[in-house]
Amino acid sequence: TLPLTRENAMVQGVKIEDGHIVVVNPATEEIVHRVKVSTEEEVEATVRAAHAAQHAWSTVPLSDRVELLKRAVRRLKADETALASLITAEMGKPHDEATEEVSGAVDKDALLDLIESANASETKGGNCVVTRAPHGVVAIVSPWNFPVDELLLLALPALAAGNAVVVKPSEVAPACGAAATNALIDEMGEAFKGTVGLLQGDGAVGRLVVAHPLIAMVALTGSAPTGKTIMRAAADSLKRLVFELGGKDPMIVFEDADLDLAAADAAKFSIINCGQVCCAVERVYVADSIFDEFERRVVSAASAWTGKIGPLVSSLQRDLVAEHVRGAISAGARCLLGGEAPKDKPGFWFPPTVLSDVPHDAAISKEETFGPVVALTRFDGTEAKAISLANDSDFGLTASVYSSDVHRARLVATAIEAGQVGINANPIAAASPDCPWVGHKLSGFGYHSGSDGWRQFSLPKTIVGVI
Repeated sequence: TLPLTRENAMVQGVKIEDGHIVVVNPATEEIVHRVKVSTEEEVEATVRAAHAAQHAWSTVPLSDRVELLKRAVRRLKADETALASLITAEMGKPHDEATEEVSGAVDKDALLDLIESANASETKGGNCVVTRAPHGVVAIVSPWNFPVDELLLLALPALAAGNAVVVKPSEVAPACGAAATNALIDEMGEAFKGTVGLLQGDGAVGRLVVAHPLIAMVALTGSAPTGKTIMRAAADSLKRLVFELGGKDPMIVFEDADLDLAAADAAKFSIINCGQVCCAVERVYVADSIFDEFERRVVSAASAWTGKIGPLVSSLQRDLVAEHVRGAISAGARCLLGGEAPKDKPGFWFPPTVLSDVPHDAAISKEETFGPVVALTRFDGTEAKAISLANDSDFGLTASVYSSDVHRARLVATAIEAGQVGINANPIAAASPDCPWVGHKLSGFGYHSGSDGWRQFSLPKTIVGVI
């Protein structure tokens, strides 16, 4: 096995002291709790237990596996309020947003029905049956920005397909990840003990997990650098990979757009969760002929978010956002709202911010900001320029196009290099749960969600001549 070392392993500056993760409340900078880091021996034992338990779990009929998973998720419902408070304490999300996350996380019956359908056997050509075979043990590396729901969106399809899972939650929100994982462990009971494993720690623990020879697949929601690191570790054994990574998502506003709708969406999807969403709107390209009017409406819409967002997750994230904002202003952007972190209170706060006339080559237009900033840039109003600007990025997670001419919007949406493109809507709010969630370019590898995504957690096997 690889040595467990901490060098360059920490996310968001999380400290490891005396073998424990020190979790700090982003709103107060006070220590919330300490969570024990899994040892190298515990990693080995957990992965081996999952491998030993997986076969028995895979022999359970698909419908029975799905029903057990429904019961497991319902276990979280009894502690909804406490779980929402834990999310707020660990990663800073306001209580109403945390409550919304938990409400969605505990209501997965319909989703699990769709996952069951995606894994059902199919008859092909009159004499063939295509079944689904699990990979084995799947490592789940879950993020801190939606620490309960995102974990389940990866773990549930993996388990439904007959895999065992080993979960390594983000070290930023370890207790949130533990709550979701323990609900699965408790429902598995003695009959399927070991099928779900939980390991805590930073990147050093994560590297041990993903490089383990008994891990057959890694499912990650995280950053592009983390994805590249895991891909290198997975190469020798050709592990299956599903990654949702970062984004620098563009929004196009043409001159015939509904400006009130577009301005409200530009503000909401740039600022919600303090901008800490992989598919947040991070670039807004506005036709020059309506720019001034749209700018006014965006400032009004963004102002309504003042006092309603939580802090950023860490001082590192706050400083990065501040650096991006200062750099844009130095390059010629105008700051119309916010723009500076408060100096008179503890916590990692940054206000809703609107920047206008942001140069397309500024860092804030190129690098993932992950903060509550609406960044407006003019363009000449042509479809060609809109497509060129939107595609001038290393990322390609989501995008949105606003225009009353649906034909034009559809043409532009088709040409944008992104996995999800909304027309007069943001994809995260409007997409069907049965659609795959795909990252183009550095925004992903493989994909999850929807029938196509859920089937990534198994392999097709064709049985010939048995009908």
